Amino acid sequence: MSSFALGDAAGQPTDLVCFAHLHWDFVWQRPQHLLSRFAQVGRVFYVEEPFVHPNGIAPHIEVKERQNGVLVVVPHLPPHLNFATSELVQEALLTHFFAEQNIIHYAFWYYTPMALGKTRSFRPLLTVYDCMDELANFKFAPPELKPREQELFGKADLVFTGGHTLYEAKRQQHADAHPFPSSIDKAHFGQARDPQLAEPADQAGIPHPRIGFFGVVDERLDIALLGQLATNHPQWQFVIIGPVVKIDAADLPQNANIHYLGGKDYQELPAYLKGWDVATLLFADNESTKFISPTKTPEYLAAGNPVVSTPIRDVVRPYGDLNLVQIAATAPDFGAAIARALTQREDADWQRRRDAYLATISWDDTWNQMRTLMHERLAAKATKTTIPLPVAALSATLPAAAALARQPVLAEANG
Repeated sequence: MSSFALGDAAGQPTDLVCFAHLHWDFVWQRPQHLLSRFAQVGRVFYVEEPFVHPNGIAPHIEVKERQNGVLVVVPHLPPHLNFATSELVQEALLTHFFAEQNIIHYAFWYYTPMALGKTRSFRPLLTVYDCMDELANFKFAPPELKPREQELFGKADLVFTGGHTLYEAKRQQHADAHPFPSSIDKAHFGQARDPQLAEPADQAGIPHPRIGFFGVVDERLDIALLGQLATNHPQWQFVIIGPVVKIDAADLPQNANIHYLGGKDYQELPAYLKGWDVATLLFADNESTKFISPTKTPEYLAAGNPVVSTPIRDVVRPYGDLNLVQIAATAPDFGAAIARALTQREDADWQRRRDAYLATISWDDTWNQMRTLMHERLAAKATKTTIPLPVAALSATLPAAAALARQPVLAEANG
């Protein structure tokens, strides 16, 4: 039995089933850090949003094995299903999949309340809502998201938040909420301090000083600020790493000293960070950034880079307050902060304080604290929770959807 699995009153192992709005293979961030650690001690199923085919196809589930044995579960659907039917078909597919995989004693872990539409008939032993962002404030958020989040608060045994600002909002809505701000894999990003680490070919020819940013390039990036900085400081080279989503790439500033290098694999990031002189958090002041706690803040610091950020609350507290990160709101102030940061790398006092703070956080610690809370809640429920019905029995409640997906194909893939 895995060390995660308290299970039910009979001591059965507990699988962890996660429902996410983010593709596992998109950008390595909070879900991957945490769930790859859970997978070291028990089975983890990461259920993505469905892939809708343009042509006719039988509904089926694809399974891809990833880091530490995480099983990424992808529903495949035919086109032209309305929203309600799509959810019913996914529920039937998951019911069939749970029976095939013998997923009987399980905990649910939600990143998106929208997944409630395909999971209401299931009976997890424990329900966790890891609220990493205020998704309702993001571009193209579905109108159902807010009411479904309220429904999820009613079902959740535990609520974790991606930062303190988000915690302050969510603790008013759930009695068992806990803040878990962005953490760090110090060993991974510490590779950037290795003088022997090779320079990536697409960055090697860019002159210094280099001012860098990595992350998803979307409505959270202050493209006006980026353009102003590049115009005001033509002697600096701005390196932007990350996929462009939800915004038109044609709207990005095209100054000659801005270099868009596209998305990079998580394993490649330390080599890029090593070649920067200053790292930045170029976030806009809008609804989508009100509650964010950027994971890249400690990652930049672990790589040894001085950091300048716009006044994001979860960066100001604690990094700005501790004088580890410089905070600036306007283009002139941001430029002045970058100029100061260019002299900061060799500041022994800053180095000491930076590394002392980083020694207090890690994804391992975050995961262990979360797991402890889950164990405690499972133990408290074990004596009063009946063993859930085998999932196969749930199919009787889904006759219409089960007919649409009576014989789903289980596609195994390692690619």
